[in-house]
Amino acid sequence: MEDKKGGLNVSVKSFIGAIAVILVLMVLTYVMTMVIPGGEYARVTDESGNTVIAPEEGFTFVWGGLPFWKWILSPFLVLGADGGGMIIAIVAFLLVIGGVFTALDNCGLMRYMLDVIVDKCGNARYRLLCIIVLFFMGMGAFIGSFEECVPLVPIVVALAVSLGWDVYTGMGMSLLAAGCGFASGVCNPFTVGVAQGLADLPMFSGIWFRALGFVFIYGLLVLFLIRHARKVDLGKRLDKKTFVKDAKMSRALVCFASILGVGIVIVLMSGFVTVLQDYTMIIVAVMFLAAGVASTLLSGFGGANLAKSFGQGVISILPAVLLILMASSIKYTLTEGKILDTLLYWSVEALAELPKWSIIIFIYLIVLGMNFFISSGSAKAFLLIPLIVPIAQIFGIEPQLCIVAFAFGDGFSNVFYPTNAALLISLGLADVSYGKWFRYTWKFQLANLILTSGLLLLGYFIGYR
Repeated sequence: MEDKKGGLNVSVKSFIGAIAVILVLMVLTYVMTMVIPGGEYARVTDESGNTVIAPEEGFTFVWGGLPFWKWILSPFLVLGADGGGMIIAIVAFLLVIGGVFTALDNCGLMRYMLDVIVDKCGNARYRLLCIIVLFFMGMGAFIGSFEECVPLVPIVVALAVSLGWDVYTGMGMSLLAAGCGFASGVCNPFTVGVAQGLADLPMFSGIWFRALGFVFIYGLLVLFLIRHARKVDLGKRLDKKTFVKDAKMSRALVCFASILGVGIVIVLMSGFVTVLQDYTMIIVAVMFLAAGVASTLLSGFGGANLAKSFGQGVISILPAVLLILMASSIKYTLTEGKILDTLLYWSVEALAELPKWSIIIFIYLIVLGMNFFISSGSAKAFLLIPLIVPIAQIFGIEPQLCIVAFAFGDGFSNVFYPTNAALLISLGLADVSYGKWFRYTWKFQLANLILTSGLLLLGYFIGYR
């Protein structure tokens, strides 16, 4: 994660690997536009002004396909398409992270912060691991934070290494935990909240079953991380350094933690103050920038050095911007080629051939599949919920259980699919290739798929509603 110059830098090796993976996916997606017929569902505008599918008006095949020049330029054309504003916000968010972290590292505050934590918690490392995982899962489950957790990922990765573990343990404690919490959807406003509104269910109703899922998923994740951490544990062989307190650095650290803490509190409030929900990423970026600038200056790092370090951080993070644009272009290609609705139509048609109990699992898999192309939970809700809920009700499946299946399908693969921007950013910052991340997490993802499928079947047989 850290190179000789300090700060955050997207690893060349992991960058090339990610570029290769995404380029292959882009090509395959373009080929799909040439062999799969175009199609469209009828859409209507609901009372809130959102465009949703109208299943009763049916699906029709239309002329599809995408000009080659549009496919070539799709990483840039996506900025002007629906959802382009969010992509621009993510890019700006990332550049702020790069600049601030480089300044924090160059002034020595990052190292000092890690030394403080290791000195205070070094003898209770596994308890600390459980607490950090619970914090990140809670951020995802109760306020829908995922991309907003990216600024904290490098800190946790560096902390894990300082405590004698490895970068994979740190990624699991932070990003993987945030993704699992997001997927559990206890009170996630961006998946469960939107989906329940579209299904005409009371906001956050049926919370007890999702809370039960949260407990099981937390247990599985902690078990997975502790098992891995013990395999790589270097704690007994680490050099025991005597921590020397620095008054100036301590004041800077208190300043950084206080400002960032205010930002986290505001984000937590977004779970109850709905007007804040559209601005959580902006709030985190602004508070993180303010915390970084104020604490860096307070540490004695001059303004000129701060500006230079910030610029270096922005430049070093630019390769990740290309990754984000390329990954985002996949959905653009499917939408412009008019095959996204066709894929969805074929998936839903297959429901009629399945045993009744297995339909809820198939709905889970549909959402998992669509999440490869559409990472936004709320966007998928507007696309899928008006379609899958009425069909599921025909087969006697409660809408509430469909919401849980939707939340599960939307969240877990965010930390597995190479089309997710937050995953690509985090892998680059932690100097981890996608292939190595895949090999590290696939067993957990498989175990989690079995666990969550079991939970959905339990919900079906007990009549959860």
